Amino acid sequence: MNALAQLGMVSEVPRSNQVSGDLAYNMEDRKDYFIVRDGMRFAGTHLLVDLWDATNLDSPEEIDRVLREAAIVAGATILHSHFHHFSPNGGVSGVVVLAESHISIHTWPERNFAALDIFMCGSCDPYTSIPVLQRFFKPERIVLDEQRRGKENL
Repeated sequence: MNALAQLGMVSEVPRSNQVSGDLAYNMEDRKDYFIVRDGMRFAGTHLLVDLWDATNLDSPEEIDRVLREAAIVAGATILHSHFHHFSPNGGVSGVVVLAESHISIHTWPERNFAALDIFMCGSCDPYTSIPVLQRFFKPERIVLDEQRRGKENL
């Protein structure tokens, strides 16, 4: 964890939902983020989102802001974020780490393309993030794929 802190990738201020590794707690006290939907129990919904003919793909600060908004709309808890700008007017790669998992992005402004991962567990709804992304990136076309992670038999 210290290596991540040195890179600025760890929140300075612990949040109420962050727990120190030194704390031991009973399994009954732990929240189980697995959900049951459509007769299936699984850990969470993982959306793979491709945005084609998109705009606003080169500002790490603005992309950070919109991905945080998308997380909040979906009901997720933001822990921290980290973004990298590859060059002036170049692509952006980054992640918003959530208590419920993550939202990540990689952009190619020269191709007007962005690839996003939205993985959320528990009661969060990653689909509610899509209109936020549409409003900001203004893609002409969205290709969406869903995976249910951690599937269990009932």
